[in-house]
Amino acid sequence: MTPIAPRLYVDSANVDRVSPLLAAGVVHGVTTNPTILERGGRTAAEIPDLYARWESEGAREIFFQTWGGDTASFLRNAEGIRALGDRVAVKVPATAEGFAAAAALVREGATVLVTAVYSVAQALACASIGAQYIAPYLGRMRDAGLDGDATIARMQEVCAGSASNVLAASLRSPDDITGLRLAGIPYFTAAPDVLDRLLFHEVSDSSAAEFDAAMVRLGA
Repeated sequence: MTPIAPRLYVDSANVDRVSPLLAAGVVHGVTTNPTILERGGRTAAEIPDLYARWESEGAREIFFQTWGGDTASFLRNAEGIRALGDRVAVKVPATAEGFAAAAALVREGATVLVTAVYSVAQALACASIGAQYIAPYLGRMRDAGLDGDATIARMQEVCAGSASNVLAASLRSPDDITGLRLAGIPYFTAAPDVLDRLLFHEVSDSSAAEFDAAMVRLGA
């Protein structure tokens, strides 16, 4: 099987941190959930403005999570999310009611991410309904004493031959990202500070400074 090209997403509602990453073309898109929106000081009423801003800044996919706790509420609130534009993806929690809503949304042609997936069996269910993305939380798995790295790798394995792929979340370091990539995971979302560290190496910075100094000596 041909490996899937990796993608990075930024997991934040802090526009001052998201916008530079989008402008640089470093990330494919933006992921959020209700907790991230609250942490960023945003309200539900601001979701359309966030979508419009990030779309104008070049985000190719923008994720917002539906809510309500039961299938009917998930679907009703997903309607408003889907109406934002064609770059939106709907996040649905991996509960029994969420799976029913996710299956219905897939049938309707929505881009769907099933979030807070913690077992390989749940990942298999996501693949069976055709959800495009599966979001396991690596950091939270480790906090719970689970072998998150191995579990997430197996999630991707059970998606083989389907339209579903893992979009790993709760990534706390660049090593989390590279380790999962080596295990075959294609997509990653992380907070801005983690992405900043992913792009940085002190030797790269010192080398760049040496190059610039040499150009000055050359009369540039």
